Amino acid sequence: MKIYTVAAALALACAVTTTAHAVDWYRWRGPDLNGISKETGWQASWPEAEPRQLWKASVGTGFSSFSVSGGRVYTMGNTNDTDLVSCLDARSGAFIWQHAYPCPLDPKNFEGGPGATPTVDGDFVYTFSRKGHVYCLNAADGKVVWTKNLNRELAMEIPTWGFAGSALVEGNLVILNAGNAGIALDKKSGKVAWESGKGPGGYATAVPLAGTDGGVAMFSRQSLIAVRAADGHELWSYPWKTSYDVNAADPVIAGDRVFMSSGYNHGATVIRVKGSQAEKVWENKNMRNHFNSCVLWQEHLYGVDESELRCLAFDTGEVKWKYPQFGKGSLMLADGKLIGLGEKGELIIAEATPSAFKPIARAQVLTGKCWTMPVLSNGHIYCRNARGDTVCLDVGGK
Repeated sequence: MKIYTVAAALALACAVTTTAHAVDWYRWRGPDLNGISKETGWQASWPEAEPRQLWKASVGTGFSSFSVSGGRVYTMGNTNDTDLVSCLDARSGAFIWQHAYPCPLDPKNFEGGPGATPTVDGDFVYTFSRKGHVYCLNAADGKVVWTKNLNRELAMEIPTWGFAGSALVEGNLVILNAGNAGIALDKKSGKVAWESGKGPGGYATAVPLAGTDGGVAMFSRQSLIAVRAADGHELWSYPWKTSYDVNAADPVIAGDRVFMSSGYNHGATVIRVKGSQAEKVWENKNMRNHFNSCVLWQEHLYGVDESELRCLAFDTGEVKWKYPQFGKGSLMLADGKLIGLGEKGELIIAEATPSAFKPIARAQVLTGKCWTMPVLSNGHIYCRNARGDTVCLDVGGK
């Protein structure tokens, strides 16, 4: 009996180990830069009316999301015309350090404050402000390793609503959406590796391309441009002119196919890249991402069409379902489930299926405007509003 008992215990331990898998979320849109987490074993439904709140904090006005690494949470906000990069303990919410520097709040048809999310790369954190401040900070204590202001030092024009793309670390380079088609800085020194002109860029983050030798794609003001990460050489481009030159949602890469979408009634398209040419597969107005990106799961796109949550077929752009009460919210995906935060602070967990909108659980976790993508990492869901009110919710598997 003891042998069987031990064997059963070992089997149960193995089952728990294989079914519960926690993952750090150390940069914007996660390790794979696609809004999808490999985390499993978390609670998609709650025994009570809402998930247990572990802690809450105030991080300053802004729309920066969260990066989670090594038991710490990193985000940005603005208080009294001062940007704050905050590092908090993931379990308690206690501030471990804050780095502050002068930067105007600059509200412009929205509350203002930082739009980019810190990027954690090993022992360092990289941040980008709306006015062009780039910082490399020690992750342990927040001390400045190097800093550069792209506007003041390099005369790069600030876009209408400020720089918003997060830093992409590729090899030894930090790639930022600034200038005509990006700029790359040496991640150890901040020295310029290459730049692409001084004009204002788009608002999205650069995304690595699949199946290329070090290529990245990023939105400029009026096109999607693919460049070689090593030297900025243009590989291909596709025109995408939108109202007010707002290209803010990251492109979604799937092999040789690329999905892009913009708001202001512009719409979406899927293109196929062959060598140096990009050809349209389809284009319609069924998905108009104002600023938050879609996620692609099992050949279906899930995202916000202006202010309505939708599911589209990736191959045709056909609408599969609509949920109109979501507003200009945002979402990510984990373990086949959507984790969405509606514009008014309602957290919704739903099955990622094209058959219908199938919510599993929902709870009012915040008030005020919520445009920032929620983050699931290590059994916690982090949410914030524009004021900087932040909550950490316990959804760890039991």
